[in-house]
Amino acid sequence: MAIKKSELYSSLWAGCDELRGGMDASQYKDYVLFMLFIKYISDKYADSDAFAPPVIIPKGASFKDMIQLKGKSDIGDKINTQIIQPLIEANQRLARSDFPDFNDPNKLGEGKAMVDRLTNLISIFQKPELNFAKNRAEHDDILGDAYEYLMRHFAQESGKSKGQFYTPSEVSRIMAQVIGIAPGNTKAATTAYDPTCGSGSLLLKVAAEAGKHITLEGQEKDVTTAGLARMNMILHDFPTANIVQGNTLANPKFKDGEALRTYDYVVANPPFSDKGWSAGIAPEDDAYQRFAWGAPPAKQGDYAYLLHIVRSMKSSGKGAVILPHGVLFRGNAEAVIRKQLVRSGYLKGIIGLPANLFYGTGIPACILVLDKDNAPARRGIFMIDASKGFIKDGNKNRLREQDIHRIVDTFNKQADVLRYARMVPFDEIADPKNDYNLNLPRYIDSSEPEDRHDLHAHMNGGIPERDIDGDSTAIPPTPGLAAYWQVFPTLRQSLFCANHHPGYAVLAVEVAAIKPTILEHDEFAAFRGRITALFDDWR
Repeated sequence: MAIKKSELYSSLWAGCDELRGGMDASQYKDYVLFMLFIKYISDKYADSDAFAPPVIIPKGASFKDMIQLKGKSDIGDKINTQIIQPLIEANQRLARSDFPDFNDPNKLGEGKAMVDRLTNLISIFQKPELNFAKNRAEHDDILGDAYEYLMRHFAQESGKSKGQFYTPSEVSRIMAQVIGIAPGNTKAATTAYDPTCGSGSLLLKVAAEAGKHITLEGQEKDVTTAGLARMNMILHDFPTANIVQGNTLANPKFKDGEALRTYDYVVANPPFSDKGWSAGIAPEDDAYQRFAWGAPPAKQGDYAYLLHIVRSMKSSGKGAVILPHGVLFRGNAEAVIRKQLVRSGYLKGIIGLPANLFYGTGIPACILVLDKDNAPARRGIFMIDASKGFIKDGNKNRLREQDIHRIVDTFNKQADVLRYARMVPFDEIADPKNDYNLNLPRYIDSSEPEDRHDLHAHMNGGIPERDIDGDSTAIPPTPGLAAYWQVFPTLRQSLFCANHHPGYAVLAVEVAAIKPTILEHDEFAAFRGRITALFDDWR
């Protein structure tokens, strides 16, 4: 009987968490995720007869060989020398810095403590259901998804300073969908880039929307996290993705000649308000001309990353970047850059997100959607205030499927929605009262209107008919249930009848009978039959 993915992931986490002991989650994750990696590549490529398999597993360096080391006094040293080192030598995309030291007594304990911990860790991944020799990442990527699951939990456990390597998948999905990438407009040569790629999850979401193997490139400052990204790419069947380690602002690795390489799609979740962004950089003499619109403040790096992204986009390129809300309204040097950004036409939209979504910070963030294509003809910025659409999940907030769908659907339709979204013309943004301040509450009033009380109904009884049928002339308009009566035109009279006061009605059935009256109504039964048939056809 096949195990459910959710049960598999939770059992992996429980086992790993139990074995962790007193080690910090940010360190222990490296050992657990390496075990996932070696198990995956061993199952998928160890017995491959392909001419050029994406990953080469040297003889004696597979997970099966690691099992033979269980209980041995030198297990840590043998994993380093007989498993990891041969893998590195056989695969030029892997580096020693990608992997933790399995013979480190400071982290794993000394003597028998280390032997027991590593033996038990190997045993977790020996489970029969963890045989993924025939698993295909494109369809049911159990192990790749397990990797993401564990990274998310490690991010939660790691706390404020260590959660930056993971972007919540819900936010990644929104970014990938609003930039417009799809199977119909991509090919193998289509390029996507993340200048602060972390674990690579954001790039992988973009690739998933493309529906095919596109060219992925990413740079990550942290050595260990860059290694996680390389493993993540292999786990998700993108072994040719090019992930390099280095400081993107001071030393960008992806160049064509002496100029920055440009891409079809650029996505990023850079560190918020990076105080050390300018180390090694002279903005006024930047070799890549990234700061032509002005130099960001020395202690606020948000616009430095944004300007790098703009410079890395092709002339028809598209992008999305997560930044703190402060970039929308802070003054001085940032106000100068923001004005140039708006006037360039590159800023297609702004999506305000709920607070407390990200690991490591509780401050609210926004997605800036960029599009150089047809920028001179752009006449406004589409803004969405999605700050109220979320569910509490432990000590964090989380976007639900309905929240993701509403954001993406509204953005792609570019349709105004009361108290949620509107196209804001440049003239309004440039008006002296706004002066290129992009703070969302200036343009979208998302506050809920106060309930209207009908004193006549309170005193004399009855239900106001405007609450039943709606009132488009009210300020604000009252929707009522008019949309339902259009679908079920005779249901209203089955539920309500006239009151002796004009403009008021009363229930035609007892309160307990409302639900059965609706469910048993002929029009509702016919509607349910049509919907069920459509769903069955789709399924």
